[in-house]
Amino acid sequence: MTPSAETTKGEFETALCGPGDRAEQARLFNACFQKRVEARHLAWRYDENPHGAAVSLLARPVGGDRREGGGVDAADGVCGYACSPRFAVPGGRRDQGAAVGQTGDVMTHPDWRKRGIFSGLDRACMGETARLGWPLAFGLPNRRSAHIFQQLGWETVGRVRPWTLVLRADAASRAARLVDGRWAAWSVPLAAMRGRAARRKLRARAGSSWVVAPLERFPAEVDDLSARVEADFAWMVRRDADYLTWRFLRNPSGRHRALGAYDGAGAFAGYVVVEPPTAGEAAGYLVDVLAPDDAARAALLSAGLDALEAAGASYVRATAIDGSWWQDRLQRCGFQPPKADNHLIVILHPHDADHPLVAAARETTRWYFTDGDRDDEAMGG
Repeated sequence: MTPSAETTKGEFETALCGPGDRAEQARLFNACFQKRVEARHLAWRYDENPHGAAVSLLARPVGGDRREGGGVDAADGVCGYACSPRFAVPGGRRDQGAAVGQTGDVMTHPDWRKRGIFSGLDRACMGETARLGWPLAFGLPNRRSAHIFQQLGWETVGRVRPWTLVLRADAASRAARLVDGRWAAWSVPLAAMRGRAARRKLRARAGSSWVVAPLERFPAEVDDLSARVEADFAWMVRRDADYLTWRFLRNPSGRHRALGAYDGAGAFAGYVVVEPPTAGEAAGYLVDVLAPDDAARAALLSAGLDALEAAGASYVRATAIDGSWWQDRLQRCGFQPPKADNHLIVILHPHDADHPLVAAARETTRWYFTDGDRDDEAMGG
């Protein structure tokens, strides 16, 4: 990708970024968010993805001392945006699969907000992703930026909410559930009891024929398993070995743990990815799972939750699209819903209205979508 630039409204230069811009993008990221990154983190995210390089942009003030706007070096951008490729498959038809864009790292320096800078970046990014032949872009904007995308003409096609499984009826779990109301906090002991009962049923569904062990790399067989699961969903990001190993095991955060399930003959049957709590934290995350066989999936979910409990998690978080299969699985595992207004939206920007992926993208309740499909490097802060 060759960096280029254009001037927007005579005030800002919109630059298409390349590997040499990652340090500048990291400085802007760290000025905007509490979660800090280094240039190598963005290089992993934007440049090393096996599904392709990201489209990332910066807006820089044109002319004069750029520090007049406040707090940034003269050479630094003040607004950034990225769109990363994911190879999506509609209804299991891999011949109709294609790279689609997922938005992320929407950021404006605090001293340069409310100037309409991002609108120009969005137009430039969508123009570049269309030029690349991506049939669509999608995203899960936070509440601060959701209305901006809507004003720019993005479609709202779904809603995503965080679910919570209480492992321990302790102060940390009560504090986490208080976000969703006093009743949720008060009923933590009941939620813990329901969670234990659900996990007993999960272990019973799994049976005893599975061997679950840590993965240092995802095996090649995972691509065939992904193809079998893709056929059951309107939309799914292909889970091939290179992509999964990059996404979870080469992730610079180092926070993911992957477990693989093997049947009685030693054949690979699926995986689960979790994120244990960091030091001083109480939340663990159920990140991703894949297994065509229900019993294998139950064994993996059970093993993942056991691993999080053993790592000291008081509660487990997982995100699901409303009305999706994953929401159903979380409920069956004992996860509790948030209050109604605790959600993100799913947005869509079509480039090729006739492409099968555009129609599939509008059926969000039929997506295969877990936390592993979000744009976050790691779920925790």
